[in-house]
Amino acid sequence: MKKDTIILFLLLLANSLFAQSEWPVFRGNRQLTGAIHATLPDQLKLLTSFQTGDDIKASPVVKGALVYCGSTDGFFYAFNLNGQLKWKFDAENSIEAPAILLDGKVIFGSLDGWLFCLNQTDGTLVWKYKTDNQIIGSANWNNMDGKTVLAVGSYDYFLHGVDLAAGKNLWKYESDNFINGAPALYKNTVVFGGCDGFLHLVDLKTGRLTKKIELSTYVASSPAIVGNEAYIGDYEGQLFAVDLEAGKIKWTYNNPDKNLPFIASPAVSGDFIVLGNEDRNLYCFNRLNGKPVWNKRLSNRINSSSVIVGDKIITATMDGMIYMHRLKTGEELWRYEIGSQIASSPAVCAGKVIIGANDGRIYIFGSLP
Repeated sequence: MKKDTIILFLLLLANSLFAQSEWPVFRGNRQLTGAIHATLPDQLKLLTSFQTGDDIKASPVVKGALVYCGSTDGFFYAFNLNGQLKWKFDAENSIEAPAILLDGKVIFGSLDGWLFCLNQTDGTLVWKYKTDNQIIGSANWNNMDGKTVLAVGSYDYFLHGVDLAAGKNLWKYESDNFINGAPALYKNTVVFGGCDGFLHLVDLKTGRLTKKIELSTYVASSPAIVGNEAYIGDYEGQLFAVDLEAGKIKWTYNNPDKNLPFIASPAVSGDFIVLGNEDRNLYCFNRLNGKPVWNKRLSNRINSSSVIVGDKIITATMDGMIYMHRLKTGEELWRYEIGSQIASSPAVCAGKVIIGANDGRIYIFGSLP
């Protein structure tokens, strides 16, 4: 085996192990692809759950065998994979935004517009930053000239650039409507879809717009980025592939017989894009041309964003069902009924699936010894 081949293999193995051991950001990585190179058994079992005081709409993140997630009861929780509380923090308002775990800190937004930064070890407040309306989407970040810059959207129409070290504003970029989803990282820019119907590319260092690409109508979800292409759905049930370098739409999927929203964000792995719709269908598309590969009608609307784990897909529905399907064929492998609405998106870590529901519980599934 050639030296370059060995190095590539070791890098891929390291990435695979890294992906299995933590899920530190919404959708698993800063490109928001919602996919990891890992394995799950064909059948999962409920291992434990953690109870909070109200609905779970935020998506959990995981690191160091600890789960971090906010609740609409106004508290942010850290607990271990056995369901035992480590600490909780009172944010004094509902939390629907997923957190990010970065440099020993936990960063998340709340519905009264605060962006909080806590110590990951004990939940003590490091700083908080105020926007002028609710924060529902996750933040994202990159290092810019030795400074870690956070980008987070708010319903005040602004994407905010915040210094991680100090919690101070660096810049604000104004869109033309609410920002609901999370920005994805592309090189030194962040990419987000707004309720103004545009895909925005904003320089993370300066906050200046580099490109603004018209899509169609409201975009409630977050983009997934692979290479120089972004994939994102809109409120009229269209899915777009956008060439970020050219600033042009490469292809569009549109089903005029449905015309129901894509609230969920796409998951992308290899040549496949997987995305659930409010029409109750789970769709798999060819990433190269946008042609449907298969679709499966599930039990209810799909607002939760699916996750691709190796050759399997985990999807949750608004009537409280969790499904596992085969990626290439759509074959159903497993299902589990929680019985309470699920808008939270799953995290997958160390062979476990972690997801919240509107009964206030965060559920942990895996395989028993």
